[in-house]
Amino acid sequence: MKQQQRGISFVGFLFVGIVLAFAGLLTIQVVPTLIEFQNISRVATLAAAGGTVGEVKSIFDKRAQIDNIQAIAGKDLEVTNDGDRTIVSFAYNREIHLVGPAFLLLKYQGKTK
Repeated sequence: MKQQQRGISFVGFLFVGIVLAFAGLLTIQVVPTLIEFQNISRVATLAAAGGTVGEVKSIFDKRAQIDNIQAIAGKDLEVTNDGDRTIVSFAYNREIHLVGPAFLLLKYQGKTK
């Protein structure tokens, strides 16, 4: 009796390897933007403790310089008051170059609670 071979072919192995490599490269490029978004959210929450709009933006700019936040500055924040709370909201885009003319556009937005 003939035994039937099992497993993945070389072409299948190459295809799976290429897909995994592409996913890994994409992950390596996206994770730093997610970390930066978390830092921006944390710094915006700290800045919301300021009393006036100018103070909030100043606090954000100082903390952004310490935490090396490049994507957004204090001038890009929208500061509003809801009763006795100060709400800081922000939105920005990040582009990641994939290949040739292809880019991945990530839109981030958030606000303090």
